[in-house]
Amino acid sequence: MDDEETRYEAVRSRDGRFDGAFFFAVETTGIYCRPSCPAVTPKRQNVRYYATAAAAQTSGFRACRRCRPDAVPGSASWNVRADVVGRAMRLIGDGVVDREGVAGLAVRLGYSARQVQRQLTAEVGAGPVALARAQRAHTARVLLQTTDLPVTEIAFAAGFSSVRQFNDTVRAVYAATPSGLRAAAPRDGARDAPRAGGPEAGIPLRLAHRGPYQSGAVFDLLAREAVAGVEELTGTPGSRTYRRTLRLPYGTGVAAVGERPGGPVRSPRRPAAGHHGGWLEARLHLTDLRDLTTAVQRLRRLFDLDADPYAIDERLGADPRLAPLVAARPGLRSPGAADPDESAVRALVGRAEAGRLVRRYGKALDAPCGTLTHVFPEPAVLAEAEPDGTAGRLTAALADGALRLDAGADRDAAHAALLALPGMDARTAAVIRTRALGDPDAAPPGDDVPDTWRPWRSYALHHISVHSDSEREAHRS
Repeated sequence: MDDEETRYEAVRSRDGRFDGAFFFAVETTGIYCRPSCPAVTPKRQNVRYYATAAAAQTSGFRACRRCRPDAVPGSASWNVRADVVGRAMRLIGDGVVDREGVAGLAVRLGYSARQVQRQLTAEVGAGPVALARAQRAHTARVLLQTTDLPVTEIAFAAGFSSVRQFNDTVRAVYAATPSGLRAAAPRDGARDAPRAGGPEAGIPLRLAHRGPYQSGAVFDLLAREAVAGVEELTGTPGSRTYRRTLRLPYGTGVAAVGERPGGPVRSPRRPAAGHHGGWLEARLHLTDLRDLTTAVQRLRRLFDLDADPYAIDERLGADPRLAPLVAARPGLRSPGAADPDESAVRALVGRAEAGRLVRRYGKALDAPCGTLTHVFPEPAVLAEAEPDGTAGRLTAALADGALRLDAGADRDAAHAALLALPGMDARTAAVIRTRALGDPDAAPPGDDVPDTWRPWRSYALHHISVHSDSEREAHRS
């Protein structure tokens, strides 16, 4: 999608496959949209293209009220890329700029603030402040349109430093006041859901994804791995709900995500062929609303919602060995982790031992939520309580920063640090790289993994694993 002719064709055909991959703005209206926007196609000479919503906003365009371009899945390229821009985008998505400023982002990346600004502006058309501002605006819109929280509380929960900054940003991005934006909320499932503070307290969300989504395979994996006290699955296959506790920068949370994907919102002016993607229904209960953006991004990584299934399936489907597997499960995702440190410890010690660690060292919730009673223990707690063995060395490295697995971690450096831990085997390190670091191209050494599967080896191996599990289940039945 690098040339304008191809991008305009995507806009003209309202191709939802590219929602989030780029945005377009119309000079005559001052509005920017997602490619699948159902509005009348603008004239080619009036269209400008942007890599991010923040870039369009920086150029003075406001968000379309009809297609809500801020609600699209994130660009898959940021998860694939391992360079400083990809790492920066993942960290900004995790809320680092809001919490630590541009200086904190630069320290995490190992670059100067000026270098980070220059590289982001060159690659995505906006610097870290503008990218964080666009994200805050989206968070504010979600809270305004799905909760009854006072506007002042929403301003600070979304990450704004003042109510005035909040009001100015909402007006600039949405061409409406906060109260006007709330009044104009669409009457759909998310808008009509119980509000925060009600009997079913929590923030209702739609976690958008592009293309087909094999939710059953994701929920099957989560069910096999679930650790009591931290996770639970309820319901029957096809309509299960996954719930888990979250340790977040400002507090704790409980997230609930439904298995059944939702479909696109229908529009009489939008052809059926343009419907690519959908969403997972979710609800977040947070002790501190400032954690909303971070919690959403961590759920997106866990469920791999920003992947590009079209590119993945095209590459892997060309391989004779994988072709029937891809055809059977188009859009299969490679799940990540809601908490990278927790994921690494669990990959090493296994489910049963992880349950013991939760019972003995986990932080108890202020009030149990069903069977959810604890947050997984922090690495520092585990390193002090049980310092021996490979697990002790792993938690100590995580606690003192010698090993970083956060959203902006250098994957190669983290993998090398894992392998340097005495007792760490290469297969476990590869699992941690796949899940905790979200690497789409990880593979254990020695496996029969051809280079033709790059850069999607994690997905290829997951296809094989899911197929094997399905065959074993069929044999048992």
